[in-house]
Amino acid sequence: MNAPALFFHTLSTVLLTTAFLCAAEPGNDPPSRPNILFALADDQSWLDTSATGSATARTPTFDRVAKEGVLFSHSFATCPSCTPSRSSILTGRHIWQLEQAGVLYGTIPAKYPLCSHLLEDAGYHVGFTGKGWGPGDWKVGGLKRPPLGAEYNDKRMASVPGGIDERDYAANFEAFLEKRPANAPFFFWFGCTEPHRVYEDGIGLRSGKKLEDVSVPKFWPDTPLVRSDLLDYAFEIEWMDAHLQRMLERLESMGELDNTLVVVTSDNGMPFPRAKVNLYDWGVRMPLAIRWPKAIPADRTLDDFTSHIDLAPTFLDAAGIAVPAQMAGQSLLPLLKSQAAGIIEPSRDRAHFALERHTWCRPNGATYPIRGLRTRDYLYLRNEKPDRWPTGGPTFVSSNKTFHGDVDGCPTKTFMLDPKNQERYSAAFDLCFGKRPAEELYDVRNDPDQIVNLAADPNHQETKKRLEAELNAYLKKTGDPRRESDEDPWESYVYRQIIGFGATFNASLSEDEREAARRRAAHKPE
Repeated sequence: MNAPALFFHTLSTVLLTTAFLCAAEPGNDPPSRPNILFALADDQSWLDTSATGSATARTPTFDRVAKEGVLFSHSFATCPSCTPSRSSILTGRHIWQLEQAGVLYGTIPAKYPLCSHLLEDAGYHVGFTGKGWGPGDWKVGGLKRPPLGAEYNDKRMASVPGGIDERDYAANFEAFLEKRPANAPFFFWFGCTEPHRVYEDGIGLRSGKKLEDVSVPKFWPDTPLVRSDLLDYAFEIEWMDAHLQRMLERLESMGELDNTLVVVTSDNGMPFPRAKVNLYDWGVRMPLAIRWPKAIPADRTLDDFTSHIDLAPTFLDAAGIAVPAQMAGQSLLPLLKSQAAGIIEPSRDRAHFALERHTWCRPNGATYPIRGLRTRDYLYLRNEKPDRWPTGGPTFVSSNKTFHGDVDGCPTKTFMLDPKNQERYSAAFDLCFGKRPAEELYDVRNDPDQIVNLAADPNHQETKKRLEAELNAYLKKTGDPRRESDEDPWESYVYRQIIGFGATFNASLSEDEREAARRRAAHKPE
């Protein structure tokens, strides 16, 4: 069966499944406190919904949540890497405040309260489908229970397009609801694994999408291959949107949708060069739509800056639970409950984000630490170790078994690494794969693609110094170890990826031992 046939077969399955979903069981009155449905894409940037202007990703469910609720125009992840981003969502803290929860394949120190646990302790029915917190090992940090309650991943789809997760997210949500105690509100984490790589090559085109509809940022070659890769990415975004539609229809049939706080966003940016694992907008600027008709006036776009550290306080605030003092974020409910659009709180005019280690792509697990500050006018980045390769470089085989390991394997990467194309598109190649100076400064209003670094421009020195001082002051205030001492704890954190024969990437293994483990695991998927 070819890809379009598979797609329409799957859509038929979706419709049939939706048709037999029954109404709420008698005697199960809707809870007085709101339910919370949190839908988290895996690797999706902010522009890639039809509500935010995409001509290739058709997202009617995201659009509905935005239309019947609030669309945020300036929402940011704390980190362009999945584990640390998810850690921030659950704890309401920046990654530099989270120790080993701030790196890929880390753990969660038990001393940091999780919003999911606080909700569970307050009587919420908690569970997840798809990808929860991780990847990593939460037990090592001392937690006595899973970060997100019970796992619901048993329901599978009979046939899916290549690269698509077989888990039937919506059916698993139904199984979660069946286990809910009578009258209990719920917190459900829909951790979609799309649009994470891999993709079925060309499925976007075969599903009817058009190359001419693609908008290509200036830091990539504008070629049919790159455009097709972006269409495949859009196809996977639509897969998530279809499952979210089924979840909302189920809640609607139960009469509980309007008292459900629905939050839709992504953990980090799209899996392309200079996007994911980068602090440019394509790595950390996120789609965000929130719907709760019982409490939130609808059809508004808010331009206040928000961060993923604000989500945990928002969930707790909506549930009437005190927000722990350890959480650095602030509840979004005052914004959501306001009647106005545009800017509600002028003080919400900047976002902070960071990166330490994504894949194991440098000798001895060396990190690539970056700190960033985004305002309405500028993006300021501080590359703490500019002598290192931000991508991992062209000679080290990373934990994902590639060179330049902090760029996900994809047709766009393969195309750009071709020696002929490196020369032909040299400026784009340097932007995506080259080393970077200690400081970067971009005028985001006049340079939305963030490709003209003004850090050395004499006309922007005052701006650069001001933003550098503001960033340093914030990092020091919030306890960034890199601003408190010369010690570097991140490089000692274990990289808890089991890759074969019990070998784990961590600081206790020699480089020869890690290389041997990589070779043994070469035939296995990551």
